[in-house]
Amino acid sequence: MNKKRAFLFTLLVLILGLGAIAIYRFNFRKSIPEASLALQVKAVLTNNGCLACHASDAEKPFYSNFPVAGKLVQQDMRNGLRYIDLGKVCQELEAGKPVSEVNLAKIEQSMINESMPLTKYKMIHWGTSYNDAEKDVLTRWVKETRAFYYPNSLAAPEFAGEPLQPVPDSIPVDPRKVALGFKLYHDTRISADNTVSCATCHPLHKAGVDGLKTSKGIYDQIGGINAPTVYNAGLNMSQFWDGRAADLQAQAGGPPLDVLEMGSNWDEINGKLRADKEMVKEFASIYPEGINEHTITDAIAEFEKTLLTPNSRFDRYLKGDKNVLTADEIAGYHLFKKYNCATCHAGENIGGRSYEYMGIVADYFEHRGLPLHDNKDYGHFNVTQDSVDFQRFKTPTLRNVALTAPYLHDGSAQTLEAATEAMFTFQTGKEVSKEEIDKLVLFMKTLTGENPMMSYVHPGLE
Repeated sequence: MNKKRAFLFTLLVLILGLGAIAIYRFNFRKSIPEASLALQVKAVLTNNGCLACHASDAEKPFYSNFPVAGKLVQQDMRNGLRYIDLGKVCQELEAGKPVSEVNLAKIEQSMINESMPLTKYKMIHWGTSYNDAEKDVLTRWVKETRAFYYPNSLAAPEFAGEPLQPVPDSIPVDPRKVALGFKLYHDTRISADNTVSCATCHPLHKAGVDGLKTSKGIYDQIGGINAPTVYNAGLNMSQFWDGRAADLQAQAGGPPLDVLEMGSNWDEINGKLRADKEMVKEFASIYPEGINEHTITDAIAEFEKTLLTPNSRFDRYLKGDKNVLTADEIAGYHLFKKYNCATCHAGENIGGRSYEYMGIVADYFEHRGLPLHDNKDYGHFNVTQDSVDFQRFKTPTLRNVALTAPYLHDGSAQTLEAATEAMFTFQTGKEVSKEEIDKLVLFMKTLTGENPMMSYVHPGLE
């Protein structure tokens, strides 16, 4: 009799439990609203608990105070916000503003990998995973947003929706300014001691980098940060690792005044160039106002706009040439997407479109074992003074990456393999095999493009 009662009691508990789950799932799963596609996406993200970890104003759940669970919750919330702020994305959706290419790729890949919400979150919050209707909403939104805000007509139809797109062959420029900017780019008179030009740290025949951990300036002074490539820099959303320059012209005005780089000032630079009759004549033919800070930096920026590197083997693959890549290189590209590399390194420039936290899942700077280098290690915080941006750096382009060692903002990774391993250690926390690393590197080597300037060796820079 007691066994029968125990069985009936257990059965009742089971039925009630299953009923509770069914009621929870029914009530939890809100229907997609009859609204614009953007607002439907906002509803999908909100209804599935995505903002619980990916929003700056997310409230901690009651179990965040539990001894073991609490630590995991706080860690997941911290890492989630470091990766993407979906609170801001929802604000953009609400306001009808475009969501960045990078955030599009992150949301898309989380859906493909079924990595969001986390499994442990779904165990507590039943029903928080995308159903087919929600996946359809997200898929259509990503496709339409890319086509409308980030169009690229160069890819073959089957690759039109890829997170990576081909580099354009050129962008409109003024040929007269380009010619003048080329001269100024190689002119050492812009530095205080007449020894350093833009090309000193960014030689065109070396893929636009000097190959040093950190660059040398006047009087052989050592800078505190690795020199990024000048090639395709015009496709970046901003310039410098911390994004302190809005565009190429603003960037061109920085090094001449930096005490470690060129150590000069505009009165001195203008005076030197105005003493050159031919230079005065060339400026006057283009700029009625003559030689000054604005016209010098404008000409340099115009030249740098021409430093695109189209027609890499990967670009030709995206354009429809199926035979240009090997099977291992294609496999490397699939791994590049699978492991979320194509989220931060997205778009035409395969990078340069977002500020990413260095050390999402592990503390990079603690592991490095060196004190923070003044503000060079502070990242975008230098610009915003917002603690959220501390140690967030502009993602570097991966175009021509096989030619631009060493890597990372501090130049600490000497090889492409080491840089790739660092990304898995500090950014994703995923374990990968040597074979996978090798295939990823093979893929990245297909990103080397073409530009006539890549073979130009300026006298004195051999």
